[in-house]
Amino acid sequence: MSKTCETFVCGIDAGIDVVGGKWKVLILWELHHHGSMRFGALRRALVGVSEKMLIQHLRELERDEVVHREAYHEVPPRVEYSLTDYGKTLNDALAPLGAWGSDHKDRLEAIRRREKEAAAT
Repeated sequence: MSKTCETFVCGIDAGIDVVGGKWKVLILWELHHHGSMRFGALRRALVGVSEKMLIQHLRELERDEVVHREAYHEVPPRVEYSLTDYGKTLNDALAPLGAWGSDHKDRLEAIRRREKEAAAT
């Protein structure tokens, strides 16, 4: 999903490139609210995400320096993910969008229901 080029058209382009995809913003939200989390805990928290998609998104967020991956060399091996300071600033930027979504969630759900009902008839 992420761009392979080194330039972006604008700030929105750059921001959407980092958080694009259904699961990335939810990963950020979980890490924001729970601090560091192991892979299994993240997967359980994100109902419906496949292991492959979670791994891909975590790698992309790590590449973009939004998420930190800490591997502990112990038996059994353990890996934890957390937000970087840079990632925390991204969450701060997403907070107004989350507030807007909370304010309009009921309306959006009603629109989606009407659309689905219209398609079924």
